[in-house]
Amino acid sequence: MENIKVMPYEDKFEIVMDNIKFAESLAADFIEEHLGYAAKTELQRLYRKGISDIQEDASFEEKYEAAYKNWIWIAKSDFKFIRDRMGEAGIELFEGADVEALKRKNASPSLYMLSFIRAISPGAAFKMTAKEFAYQLQWLTPFYVEELDNRQAVYVIPQCKILDYPETIDLCQIGCQSIYPQWVAEQFKASMKFTPQGHSCTCCLTPLH
Repeated sequence: MENIKVMPYEDKFEIVMDNIKFAESLAADFIEEHLGYAAKTELQRLYRKGISDIQEDASFEEKYEAAYKNWIWIAKSDFKFIRDRMGEAGIELFEGADVEALKRKNASPSLYMLSFIRAISPGAAFKMTAKEFAYQLQWLTPFYVEELDNRQAVYVIPQCKILDYPETIDLCQIGCQSIYPQWVAEQFKASMKFTPQGHSCTCCLTPLH
């Protein structure tokens, strides 16, 4: 199996910051649409209660860890705020909005090129997708690649970084196990299945036919 490039902390930091902006914008727009401007302002005040400053002179590893903590706070606050005010029906609506936002965010010329390659060689296109995920998801949690070929990719997460933080079960069960698989299926034509065991997990990626 080919080696997977290790993501440097500078890139991890940049991706976390991008995901913070994405989470804030998505939830703010969703809340304003369904609950009004005052509710959106209330959510933004909640964000400020748990966000810490990131020191400019810190190392990129330190910046990444600080930003990651902020992202966790924002993401879990979104789920709690929506559930408290809109119930499980609101969570389902938010899932759909998140999937559509991810599709818009990740639309690019390279994705259209991938679709072209998929039409010619589905196995090659899947392997390209699996390798890209093996790199891009390194910001989210440490893992290792147990298998990666034209038919399947298996990512093993010995200790999920998300679950190291309290009250993050929604990020695991809704974010990772529901929203991500829907997005990956629709945009990358692949099945993403998670098998959690406590704070460890295995993610299996296979092509959709």
